[in-house]
Amino acid sequence: MRSPLISDAEADELEETFYAALRAGDLERLMACWADDEEVVCIHPGGLRLVGLRAVRDSFRELLAQGGVRMQVQEVQRVHAPGCCIHSVVERLEVMTGEGLRHGYLLATNVYAKTEAGWRLLTHHSSPADAEGMAELTGQSHTLH
Repeated sequence: MRSPLISDAEADELEETFYAALRAGDLERLMACWADDEEVVCIHPGGLRLVGLRAVRDSFRELLAQGGVRMQVQEVQRVHAPGCCIHSVVERLEVMTGEGLRHGYLLATNVYAKTEAGWRLLTHHSSPADAEGMAELTGQSHTLH
């Protein structure tokens, strides 16, 4: 059952809900952001192409098994067209290592479609960012190791 809070959400609001659920480790809220379509696609950093709701759910269940992900979205670029939105985002991760808190960056593309139920996520593709390129962009070093 879809949450009434996101059934009429705009694409930007849906993206906020998706990332808030990821941070909170809330699998049900996160999955409510996805289109009810077996053609949805998710690619995690360095991962396989996952097609279908079951594969996407299973991957996020595993990702969130230890709790939420410490992540903030930065530098959103939006392309809006009738019935479709594509967002290119920089995801800033915080990871606790044996040497303390480290930051890393991922580059993600989120594709949203306007459905009968409102805006829904069709594709999430996230890849590791080049540390040197991110350092130039932000003026900081961003390595996880």
